Amino acid sequence: MKASLESLSASSLNSFLVRGFEEKKFSAPYHLHPELELTLILSGSGKRYVGSKMNDFYSGDFVLLGSNLPHCWKTEGERNAEKSSSIVVQFQKDFLGDCFFEKPEMKPVLQLLTKSDSGIKFTGDGSLFKNKMQGLHDEQNSFKRLILLLDILHHLSISKKYELIEKKKSNTVISVGEQQRLHWVMAYIVENFKKEVSLSKAAAIASMTSPAFCKYFKRITRKTFIETVTDYRIDYAAQLLINTSYSISQISFDSGFNDLSHFHKTFKERMQLSPLCYRNIFLQMV
Repeated sequence: MKASLESLSASSLNSFLVRGFEEKKFSAPYHLHPELELTLILSGSGKRYVGSKMNDFYSGDFVLLGSNLPHCWKTEGERNAEKSSSIVVQFQKDFLGDCFFEKPEMKPVLQLLTKSDSGIKFTGDGSLFKNKMQGLHDEQNSFKRLILLLDILHHLSISKKYELIEKKKSNTVISVGEQQRLHWVMAYIVENFKKEVSLSKAAAIASMTSPAFCKYFKRITRKTFIETVTDYRIDYAAQLLINTSYSISQISFDSGFNDLSHFHKTFKERMQLSPLCYRNIFLQMV
């Protein structure tokens, strides 16, 4: 399983894409594309996968992703009876010309686009940006649509309410080839962690021997391959404990653990609470 490359193309009348999606569930595979992507979740909840990070998402999730940053949103849980919907804007960094964003007036926006290589989640002004994104989606005039996009980028560039999704490790030099290998391996984990995941298969995906792959993966991610898979499984189990009424046993197996006692032990080590205590504490808070 590799991170699929999504092929996008703007029409002859537009230099960027604006699309609305409404589905029963978000289920697009872990993928990447050269275009930057601005995504607003209008409804739905589940897990957002960006690079090597997995986080919960809910209605209002607003994210800017840089070029070739692998990602997907997946709806999870039995409580998601509502449809999942989003507005997605995709554009090349040079869609207005090679030097447009290098103009003095566009310096804050250029800094924003540079930071998007790590993925940016915006945490404030939710109603403002929802209205602006909805207006962009509904606008039919291509010139006005362009102005609306620039207005959104401007407001995002001066916002102080954001967090980087996957901060780059400045002391880790990663070649283009290593990045591509990591994308393929993370895609394999994202699509398979809820079932059996094989170290040898991951090594094969990266076109490496198992020992070489283990060293490579640890050097880049600062975790072992097994630790990374376990993190995904525990995080997923934690969401199921909160968002479903599934039994602890069912959650154990649904999260990729084949042994219930091992699940209990691992969950308690990572979360400092047993699965049942974790669920009960959350229920007391709502």
